[in-house]
Amino acid sequence: MIGEEFGSPKRKFVIQLVLSCGFLILIGRLYQLQYIYGEQYGRQSEENSIRTVVKVPVRGYIYDRNGRLLVDNRPSYTVMLTPIDFNTKSLPLLAQILQMPEEMVVDKINRGKKYSQFTPTRIKRDIDFRILSLLEEHKDKLGGIEVEMESKRYYPTSARMSHLLGYAKEISDWQLDKLGDYYQPGDIVGSAGIEAKYEQFLRGDKGFDYISQNAKGQIIGTFNNGKNDVPPKDGLDMHLALDVRVQALAESLLTGKRGAVVAIDPSTGGIIAMASKPDYDLSNFSGVTPSEVWKDLTTDEGMPLFNRATLTRYPPGSTFKMLLAIAGLEDGLIDENYRIQCRGAFPFGNRVFKDLHVHGSTNVIESIQRSCNVFYYGLMLKVGFDEWTKYGREFGFGKSTKVDILEENSGLLPSTEYFDRRYGKGKWTQGYLVSLGIGQGEVGVTPMQMAVYAAMLANKGHYHQPHAVDYIYNKWTKKTDSVAYDRHDVQISEKTWGIVREGMRRVVMEPGGTGGIVRIAGIQAAGKTGTAQNPHGRDHAWFIGFAPFDNPKIAICVLVENGGFGAVAAGPIASMCMEQYIYGELIRFKKKAPPIAQTPNDQLVE
Repeated sequence: MIGEEFGSPKRKFVIQLVLSCGFLILIGRLYQLQYIYGEQYGRQSEENSIRTVVKVPVRGYIYDRNGRLLVDNRPSYTVMLTPIDFNTKSLPLLAQILQMPEEMVVDKINRGKKYSQFTPTRIKRDIDFRILSLLEEHKDKLGGIEVEMESKRYYPTSARMSHLLGYAKEISDWQLDKLGDYYQPGDIVGSAGIEAKYEQFLRGDKGFDYISQNAKGQIIGTFNNGKNDVPPKDGLDMHLALDVRVQALAESLLTGKRGAVVAIDPSTGGIIAMASKPDYDLSNFSGVTPSEVWKDLTTDEGMPLFNRATLTRYPPGSTFKMLLAIAGLEDGLIDENYRIQCRGAFPFGNRVFKDLHVHGSTNVIESIQRSCNVFYYGLMLKVGFDEWTKYGREFGFGKSTKVDILEENSGLLPSTEYFDRRYGKGKWTQGYLVSLGIGQGEVGVTPMQMAVYAAMLANKGHYHQPHAVDYIYNKWTKKTDSVAYDRHDVQISEKTWGIVREGMRRVVMEPGGTGGIVRIAGIQAAGKTGTAQNPHGRDHAWFIGFAPFDNPKIAICVLVENGGFGAVAAGPIASMCMEQYIYGELIRFKKKAPPIAQTPNDQLVE
């Protein structure tokens, strides 16, 4: 009776139904695995059986305009750890050998695991021979640890070029999120200067070796006899407009000072030299930067990490007078015959604006030559605020030059709108404008902007975007790629250029000029000195200029913070840098100056 109940048709039906459903589920799951998720799971299976080893390319080299190697690569040894193969019991031994806190090692391992536990991650780079020997000695206890040879930057010249070249360092977490899938933890990435701006060219393309492994992650051998391996492609080479000899000289002349030198080729906008002092040793950023070195750099009162060539914002002083002269001449408010009587002071309202000297009867050319303040106090009121601002913008002030080193201050070119915001509409008077006429007051500029201004005075209004990189060489295709830069012309009459440039020539070449100390043997040069008032200490010294006068090959700006008079502190630096570039050496220290190759328009001074 009981047996009949157990084997009843109803129970049989239920069992058959359950078995049928189970069978249908299995069939459905098999179909799902084979046809719906087959490609996805197949790919995962392949990933578990094939280990990918990333091969890092050699970073591109950097050369100066004459083919001198500025940035080289040297071998460096890096400790790599594959998380799946590493036994955490070996952590204390590894940390002891590497002289790293265990927490730091664990953090690096965990960062690597986020991407893949089968992919080696960098634990410590640029290890010395002692660490290398200890790792080899304890190799049997340190499974998953390998030492790979990579490269690090090496700087073979005496010039530092810190703020121009910049540096490459290990990628940070925020950079990983920002820069995309190319990068993994431990990768090197350009983080300042040219290294950062041209990162996508300098870094090259990674290569990949594929290795077969079993289910336990143990390596069996190469996959498909290496036929699927992808070799790395080294980074592209950068060729700069820089002349490393001028750069080294500029740096040496700024030693012990705070300031900047920017020299530009007026015909192209190429940066011949860009020095900022104090600076820092780029070799400290090649490989691993010791924490004490970084601390010293960030706490140094001289702010060596601060690029004074592009980030300062100081009043330009008398170097700004040519801009106002151009505005007055172009607007027809003055001409070459217009004269004023300089009695050493300019009374306006209840104030007296002083000059350094009594210049007597002075025209526009003489006002530049002798740096007559009184001439420009009055001219500023004639030209007016809006016109002054307009011409300032045409010469690139108040905005970024877009120089290709990323870090740059746009400076400040005040305007009516700016004064209305700062002082309140109707609450400022014409007296606020007088000091602007001599480059004082609210106006603020960078040496880079002033070098571009000097170049435009040299080439009569042709603006070329300042740039460090001249062209890029691809060693794989054997092709040279030029880099496109902005250029445009400022429409100023030839007569105005003639008047203003003659004033600048007399500054250097004629008696009574404020820049006679800048003269270069055998060359007609032009320039303008500037002494910018500083309410917090000694005045800042400026000089801008160019040479040769009729066929300019170099335009330059020198700023010496708290240097005092521009002619004394900044002028000699500019003179020697221009001489070094034109002659290829400093001939002033020779008994007899060698002849210089002349173009038909070069003027020589006996």
